[in-house]
Amino acid sequence: MSFESKKYPTLALVSTVQELRWQPEESLPLLCDELRQYLLASVSCSSGHCASGLGVVELTVALHYVYNTPFDHLVWDVGHQAYPHKILTGRRDKISTIRQKSGLHPFPWREESEFDMLSVGHSSTSISAGLGMAVAANKEDKGRLTVCVIGDGAMTAGMAFEAMNHAGDMQTDILVVLNDNEMSISKNVGALNNRLSHILSSQAYARLNATNKKVLDGFLSIKAIFTRTDEPLQSKIVPGALFKEFGFNYIGPVDGHDVRELVSILRNIRVLKGPQILHVITKKGKGYAPAEADPISWHSVPKFDLVSGLLPKKTGCFPSYSEIFGQWLSETAAVDDKLMAITPAMCEGSGMLNFSRTYPHQYFDVAIAEQHAVTFAAGLALGGYRPVVAIYSTFLQRAYDQLIHDVALQKLSVLFAIDRGGVVGADGQTHQGAFDLAFLRCIPNIIIMTPSDENECRQMLYTGYHYLDGPSVVRYPRGHGTGVNLKPLSNLPLGKGVIKRKGIKLAILNFGTLLSQAAIVAEKMNSTLIDMRFVKPLDEALVLGISAQHHAVVTIEEGVIKGGAGSGINELLMFKRKVIPVLNIGLPDEFIPQGTQEEIRVDYKLDWVGIHQQIEDWLAK
Repeated sequence: MSFESKKYPTLALVSTVQELRWQPEESLPLLCDELRQYLLASVSCSSGHCASGLGVVELTVALHYVYNTPFDHLVWDVGHQAYPHKILTGRRDKISTIRQKSGLHPFPWREESEFDMLSVGHSSTSISAGLGMAVAANKEDKGRLTVCVIGDGAMTAGMAFEAMNHAGDMQTDILVVLNDNEMSISKNVGALNNRLSHILSSQAYARLNATNKKVLDGFLSIKAIFTRTDEPLQSKIVPGALFKEFGFNYIGPVDGHDVRELVSILRNIRVLKGPQILHVITKKGKGYAPAEADPISWHSVPKFDLVSGLLPKKTGCFPSYSEIFGQWLSETAAVDDKLMAITPAMCEGSGMLNFSRTYPHQYFDVAIAEQHAVTFAAGLALGGYRPVVAIYSTFLQRAYDQLIHDVALQKLSVLFAIDRGGVVGADGQTHQGAFDLAFLRCIPNIIIMTPSDENECRQMLYTGYHYLDGPSVVRYPRGHGTGVNLKPLSNLPLGKGVIKRKGIKLAILNFGTLLSQAAIVAEKMNSTLIDMRFVKPLDEALVLGISAQHHAVVTIEEGVIKGGAGSGINELLMFKRKVIPVLNIGLPDEFIPQGTQEEIRVDYKLDWVGIHQQIEDWLAK
C-alpha cells in the first residue's frame, strides 16, 4: 500500500521524528487521527498486529515528541504495539510489508532501525534492559534519558518485578510507562489486575485522583499524597502504594488518549530524578469500533475489509492442532476430575477457550508467568493431581530451569503440550519453535513425542497423560491437520517407531509432521520410511536393525539440527560403532526469519522438493 499524502496531509509532514518535533503542539490530535487511520488501512491490506498499536497512538506520538529519540532510549516491551513507532521512525512507507518475507520485522528489531533499542518478542524484558541502559547512560554522563513502555499484562511477570526491585534500590533515573488497557493478548488475570480494576472504579480513588493531579503540575511525589490521606485509604490505593514500596515515584493514572496532556506530563517528568512510573490508561483497539469491542480477535489479524469491520472466516476444513488439543482436553476432563490444565496467558491461542468455560475449576491461567506455570504444575502433581501445561515452544524456553529442577528431577507426572513447534511463520525469529527438541532431549526422566498427524497427536497426549514415571512432552506444529480419521484413544508403546514403507539402500527416519513430505521422497527414491514417533526414548532396536539393512540413513525434523532428534540417531550409531553415512535434515544454525510457513519451508528445503534435492546432492558426494 503506497502512502497517499492527500489522504493524510498532516502525517505526510512527519516521515521522521525530527519532523514530528517541528510540528506545532495543537496539530498533534489531528496527526494522531491520521496515524490511526493509516495504521488501520495498512494492516487491513497486509495483515498483522492491530488492536495493540491502535491503543498507543497518542502515547507513541507524545513520547517521540518530548524525548530526543534515538539519543534518548525508548524501549518497548514485547512490541506488538510498535507499529505506530515504526511509522514515525522512518519506516512509514514500508509498514505494509510488516511480518512478510523480507519485510519489516513484526517487533522492534535492532538491525532494522537505530530507534529500536532492544530486539523483542517475549514479554516483560523492557524494565530490565532499560535499567541496564539507564545505568550505562548515567556512567556516560551525556544527559541521555531512558523510557520503558510496558503493558499491564506484561507487568504480571516476575521478571518485571525483579527489575523494578533493582531499579528502586539503585535510584537510577528511569521512566517506566505502564500502559494499562486491561489486556495482554487475552484478558488479563491475577490478583494484581483484579485489585487494580477494583481501585480504579472506586469512589475513594476518584476523590484521591483530584489530589493526585497536583503531582502532574507541581512534581509532588506520591509520598506527599500519601501523607495527606488516612491509613485506611492508603491501604486501598494499591498502584501508588505498590510502586512506592519498590522505590518508584508514581504518577497517574492519566488519559492515554489525550496527546496534549501526555506531552505536558512527559515534559514535567523529564526533569525528575530517580525511578518514575507513569500510569497511562488506554483502550486496546482505540478508534476502530470492531477492535474496541473484541480486542482479543483483533490482536493479530489477517487481511480484512476496513469498511465492514468483518474478519474473514478461517480457512481450512480440518481442525488445527491447537483445536485437537483442546478437544482432547475436554474429552479427558469429562471422565477425569484430576486433570488440571494450565496456560501462561495463551487460552485462545492454545485452543483452551471451550475447556476453560466448561471446566473452570480445572483450568488455570497463571498470566504471563511461564516459570510459575511449570512449578505450579509440579505442586499440583505433588498434590496428587494430573497437570497439563499448554505452552508455546518459544515460551517454554523461559521456564527451562523449572522444567529441569522442579519437574524432571523429581520425576513428576506433568504433561507438556508444546504448541507451535517448528516453523511458526510471520512472527519471525523470536517465535519460531526451533529449539525445543534440542533443549529437551538432554533432560533425564523425560518422554518426548512428535506426532505426524492429528490422530497421532491425540494418541500421544493420551499416552503422556497416563505416563506416571516422569514428565512427558507432545510437540506439535502451528496450523491445521491433514484430515485423518481420529481413532479411539489408547496408550502407544513407549519408544517405538513405525515402519511406513519398506525400500532399499536408503532409510528415512522422520520426526513429526514433515512425514507427508518425506513420504513423497520415499516413493520417488524407493526408500524405507519410518515414523520415529519418539525422540526420547529412541527406538534403538529399530534404528540399529535399519542401519544393518541399508547403505545410508537420513533423519528429518522441523527443528535445529544441532542437538536435535537427528543428533540422537548419530549418537546411537556412534556408540554402537555402526559405520553408516547419516544426513541430518532440519533447520540450520541460525535464527529463522519471518515469512509464511510455506515460504520458510521452501527456503530451508523442508518441502518434499527441497528434501529430495538435499538427499540427491548428498548422495552424489
